[in-house]
Amino acid sequence: MKIELISKVKVQNAKLQLKTLHGDIALPAFFPDGTRGVVKGVDSTDLEKAGVEGLVINAYHLLINNLSGKIGEFGGIHRFMNWGKPIVTDSGGFQVMSLVRDHPEMGKISDQGIIFLWEGKKILLTPEKSIQLQLEMGTDIAIVLDDCVRPSEALVKEATKPSLDEESVRRTILWAKRSKKEFEDLVPQTSSGKAKILLFAVVQGGANKNLRKYCAQELIKIGFDGYCFGGFPVDIKGKFLTEILKYTAKLLPDDKPKFALGIGKPENIVECFKVGYTIFDCVIPTREARHGKLYVYRKNPQNFDLKDNNFYSNIAIRSSKWAKDIKPVSKFCDCLTCQNYSRAYLHYLFKIGDSLAVRLSTIHNLRFYCQLMEKLNKSYRLT
Repeated sequence: MKIELISKVKVQNAKLQLKTLHGDIALPAFFPDGTRGVVKGVDSTDLEKAGVEGLVINAYHLLINNLSGKIGEFGGIHRFMNWGKPIVTDSGGFQVMSLVRDHPEMGKISDQGIIFLWEGKKILLTPEKSIQLQLEMGTDIAIVLDDCVRPSEALVKEATKPSLDEESVRRTILWAKRSKKEFEDLVPQTSSGKAKILLFAVVQGGANKNLRKYCAQELIKIGFDGYCFGGFPVDIKGKFLTEILKYTAKLLPDDKPKFALGIGKPENIVECFKVGYTIFDCVIPTREARHGKLYVYRKNPQNFDLKDNNFYSNIAIRSSKWAKDIKPVSKFCDCLTCQNYSRAYLHYLFKIGDSLAVRLSTIHNLRFYCQLMEKLNKSYRLT
């Protein structure tokens, strides 16, 4: 299988941009998770009108849904989804943690790869297979397979280096080397400056700075087009690992994109942006929209102070307090929902269980996040 190089990174006027075959991405950017090849409740037109610049698709989920070997027949994932903008394909590394490490009965992890037990079948995902799947999809940005673990209590305290976390870093580096080799074997090399598919690596190490530093240094030696903060971004007490995210960002090249995987709370995005991260993804805006939790700016999103973490609030639209409220969800929002429907109507849709409630809520929350990216883009200054 040979794949044409289609993307490249360029720096213009101190603002990092990604140039891909499916359009330029102005950074910072938030990519909603279309994990199984769909952002639940909305279509590609809704996404584009909300200002979404790209999506994240998961290779593992397409594999278990029997799409391996078929996406190419459909003309690639963009055509299959009717999505004309960039796509990031995640490797399946998070599922190493959420499925196998959290539930050992669901699989097994070894240096070879991961065996997932799914509906009575054994599904092997190796670093090489993950790259093959992502390239088959026609990805713009591929992410190498990594060994993701949750931070342990000892790791958070940095009293020791638990063997589990050392193993995670060792295996992540091993898999990164194999992923890079497979990528280079399948993707034809071109002269400098020509567009290409981007390959991102994932820095593991939990909350231990020594492990993070070692992992970052080894991945930089291998050489990638971008680098991701990997692992669960909160400690065992639920505290956001701000210092570790900041420390990890400093370890990574400033001329490469820095992707904060899974970071999705608005205040956390702002903090991560300040220390150098420019790409974000999370299920938060779409998942919470489906449960009737809507995001609203307290002030005009073009004017609020980035130092103020209290720049937004939430509306629980299912609450009866909104049953007679004829105002839009937010007076600062220009999305289809806010321009055409009231809080009372959205409350009513949830009450009767109509699917339109999910669509309208998702559109609004995604527009909220896109407005945040627009605000950060205009105030681009890394501290």
